[in-house]
Amino acid sequence: MIVYLNDQFMPIEEARIPVLDRGFIFGDGVYEVIPVYSRRAFRLAEHLKRLQHSLDGIRLPNPHSDAEWTALVNELISRHAEEDQYLYLHITRGVARRDHAFPSPPVAPTVFIMSNPLLTPPAELLHSGVAAVSAPDNRWLRCDIKAIALLPNVLLRQMAVDAGAAETILIRNDEFMTEGAASNIFAVKNGELLAPPKDNFMLPGITYDVILELAAANGIPHGVRKVLASEVFSADELLLTSSTKEVLAITTLDGKPVGNGKPGAMFSKLYRLYQDYKRDVMRKAPSPGGEGWGEKNGHG
Repeated sequence: MIVYLNDQFMPIEEARIPVLDRGFIFGDGVYEVIPVYSRRAFRLAEHLKRLQHSLDGIRLPNPHSDAEWTALVNELISRHAEEDQYLYLHITRGVARRDHAFPSPPVAPTVFIMSNPLLTPPAELLHSGVAAVSAPDNRWLRCDIKAIALLPNVLLRQMAVDAGAAETILIRNDEFMTEGAASNIFAVKNGELLAPPKDNFMLPGITYDVILELAAANGIPHGVRKVLASEVFSADELLLTSSTKEVLAITTLDGKPVGNGKPGAMFSKLYRLYQDYKRDVMRKAPSPGGEGWGEKNGHG
């Protein structure tokens, strides 16, 4: 595996950071995950916009312009054989003596990028759905920042693993759903797709955006609002989305069936639409005019 670290491409075995890197000491940094289909970074502009939001949230200047990020991403993709990959970008505040305050004067940030093969969910999970558990959302109040300090998410995700489940659905203040420990969550109630709003309690997913765009373009009833905990536990369907898992049906929650305990009609429709979108948009070269699907269909 070839990785990028601070202006150099190198085998991952040769990549090193100093022990005083603030990412190592404080978890002082942000990250981004970008899927790659047919050797093309998916919605790179949107991912870089989200990265900028995270950097702004921790008051860390962006080390690269969008054009420079694009060149780095494309170069790393070209150095790996897989047609489908996912890229992990990791930026910390850099190396400085251990002090909670920002280094003064500022130091150079640490920039790391690696690629891994993108493996989509196997067919058996699409047919059976996955299990989830619920838990109180005990994380901080800036979940919209894609921070590398992920210990709360790690512990919440491990709750699912310990229960033999795929994900933990997070409930804030016993009142409303925010997201999953490592995914976005949609509920379906009486034929309507319900999505939590983009606020400080959740990370705005790029796949989340695609699902809502597909719903709007195909006349699927949907709403973006606070999804009450009671609506989650009585949902007809629950869906999980992420860049690497795409779209999955959650068929059991806390050991009880969701709906009839099988992937439902909303999942089947959105999964098909998402696969069509992958085929027609993600895997095709941009048009000469540079228009993307969202721009041509009014969802840019």
